[in-house]
Amino acid sequence: MGTEYESLHIFFFPFLAHGHIIPAVDMAKSFAAKGVKATIITTPLNQPFISKSIEKSILSGHNIHIQIIQFPSSKAGLPNGCENIDSIPSHEYFFEFWKATKLLLQEPFEKLLLEQIPDCVVADVFFPWTTDSAAKFQIPRLVFHGTCFFSLCATECIRLYEPFKNVSSDNEPFVISNLPGEIKITRSQIPPFESLKEIKGMGGVIHEMKESELNSFGVVVNSFYELESVYADYFIKSLGRKAWHIGPLSLCNTDSEEKANRGRDSSIDQQVCLKWLDMKKPNSVVYICFGSMANFSNSQLQEIAIGLEASGQIFIWVVPKIDEDWVEEFEKRMEGKGLIIRGWAPQVLILEHEAIGAFVTHCGWNSVLEGVTAGVPMVTWPIAAEQFYNEKLVNEVLQIGVPIGVKKWNRLEGGFVQCDVVEKVVKRIMEGEEALEMRNKVKVLSKLAMNAVKKEGSSWLDLNALIQELSLLRH
Repeated sequence: MGTEYESLHIFFFPFLAHGHIIPAVDMAKSFAAKGVKATIITTPLNQPFISKSIEKSILSGHNIHIQIIQFPSSKAGLPNGCENIDSIPSHEYFFEFWKATKLLLQEPFEKLLLEQIPDCVVADVFFPWTTDSAAKFQIPRLVFHGTCFFSLCATECIRLYEPFKNVSSDNEPFVISNLPGEIKITRSQIPPFESLKEIKGMGGVIHEMKESELNSFGVVVNSFYELESVYADYFIKSLGRKAWHIGPLSLCNTDSEEKANRGRDSSIDQQVCLKWLDMKKPNSVVYICFGSMANFSNSQLQEIAIGLEASGQIFIWVVPKIDEDWVEEFEKRMEGKGLIIRGWAPQVLILEHEAIGAFVTHCGWNSVLEGVTAGVPMVTWPIAAEQFYNEKLVNEVLQIGVPIGVKKWNRLEGGFVQCDVVEKVVKRIMEGEEALEMRNKVKVLSKLAMNAVKKEGSSWLDLNALIQELSLLRH
């Protein structure tokens, strides 16, 4: 296939957040490996992370490169150098940051489209304006949400049928109408703007995103058919969307250096981390990580620490960079039993290690899919975005995880969980018959994930079909 599509040129335009950039770059690499010319569009301060991630692809002779658009954030009322969600002063600035992306990026993006006339644009869902920008030049735009079919379907069923109107309180469960599986959720677990309890400005953003998606060429999904076939079929056949499942995208990274080079620089030497794990028995270590956006309070972090210690389990815990004496004391006390990583961890490398027996996760889709791909059962601790839907997929549909019991969508902090609950749930995912059953189920899914991206696998075929379709639309 390599030579057949060499003249096909695709722009990849991820939102300026690590959780969006990482899978988009993996996607660009996957297309480039098929012979497509892949151009990743980003801003100066995000370039170094991406350059590092595509080094091996370039050395392999793939036609992949970066195109820079300037992002003078101060012109939009943001601090200088504010080019990634990680660098906004506080999460209250998200809407301002989102507005700034349109204000500052649309004109230079359209200039690039005019200069290069790519055959397709794969743009993040948070860039709804790219559908119209691409249409000006008769270029098809594909939407990348960065989540799964299940969550896309759940969100759409809630938008279309408004089942949340049939309950009298925020904590009363309702069935998500028409969604296969009789899935129940509460108003307090779905994003407030979905149940029309407006977050300032965000309701409008969601409306723009939806309109833009309906006018786009289709949707690319970082998932694989065998994982959620019922929901892939529902999205395409019942909801009438064009969509292609081309994941798990992380599997385009084949060696440990490539896996370690995704996202920010790790806060720990990967070899130190892996050697530590090498000394542990298979399935004996709990890995705890809440993604790059979570902002737990100091008291919540202390509850987690007490619960972990009481559970008696060996663990790796990724904590934010906080300057608290208790963290150092806890780290000393847990030496040999617990490894603390401050900041960014080489997550895929850790999850793939045979010593890892469970993953405590915020249920961001990248993390869930990496857990599935590595064959690791999960403790689900959703915080915001579509994470409560992802939790339902993990625990109720796939039955490869247990909930920590969070009841409320909470933007970034997460619902407060006591130490005794942490202890109990961590033990539950690591010990006994139920834990073994979940581990066996997720190991099967892991094999299916690997096969999906191999020659003639479901995602391999869908990626080929998408490239074929785009090549037929050529100018």
